Parts: sequence; structure tokens; C-alpha cells
Amino acid sequence: MSRLYALVAELESHFPERRFTPDGHLVGSLGEVIAAYRYNLKLLTASEEAHDAASPCGRRVQIKATQGKSVGLRAEPQHLLVLKLTTSGEAIEIYNGPGDRVWIGCGKMQRNGQRTIGLGKLRALMVQVPMTERLHACQEVPGPDTT
Repeated sequence: MSRLYALVAELESHFPERRFTPDGHLVGSLGEVIAAYRYNLKLLTASEEAHDAASPCGRRVQIKATQGKSVGLRAEPQHLLVLKLTTSGEAIEIYNGPGDRVWIGCGKMQRNGQRTIGLGKLRALMVQVPMTERLHACQEVPGPDTT
């Protein structure tokens, strides 16, 4: 357990604008910094209502990361980027496109104020997103250290 908290402290020292607490923020914050690095995004103040970052061309981006089978949205984002984080350290792009398509496809508002959508449905929507409407990766995030 102490190793986990040492890693959390290290992550927070590298990215002071994000919290990496193991109570649920960890996966989301990891996704946000991976997306920022990979897509050259500028992270906004944490916990903004509908967006986590801005792209170099000015698009406002909601970043969702999960290790599960769905994600939840509280508001319609201008652009949505969904990453699936694997136990091997990969961040797989599931959806990268306009937020309105996803918002329309989400389920009803839940008691927690979120509308959920499954990764399978996001993959199906992603096929319909033209390359011109996607954020483009400027670099790949290195995998786990194997030394």
C-alpha cells in the first residue's frame, strides 16, 4: 500500500493540477494526463462541468478514462475522448469525436446526475467519425517500464 501512495505522490508532483487519489480519481486523472500528452491538449482547471482540456485548435474536450465497460457524462461535451486503460499499461482510444453524437446515444439521466453509454456503442459511433473531426495523436505514451 505504501508503494501505491508513493506513486500517487510522484504523479501529483509531475502534474500538480490533477489529484491521483486511489478513491476513484486515479483512473480519470491518469486518462486526462495521458490524453493531454498524447493529443497535445491543455488541461483546464480540474472538475469543470463538461470539459477537461482544450485542443490546440480551440476545441473543448471532455476526457473519460475507464477500466470498465461504460462511461458516464454529466453534460454534452463539444468533443469527447474516451480511453480504456488496461492492466498492462495501455491507453486504448475507444472514441474520439463530437460529443453531440454520444450525448444523443446515452441512456437516461441517472440519480447520480450522469447519463451512461457502453464502450461497444462508443466503438460503433467511432466508425462514423471522419478523420477530420478527430483529435490527432502527436505522440504515443510510453508503455510500462520494462527495465
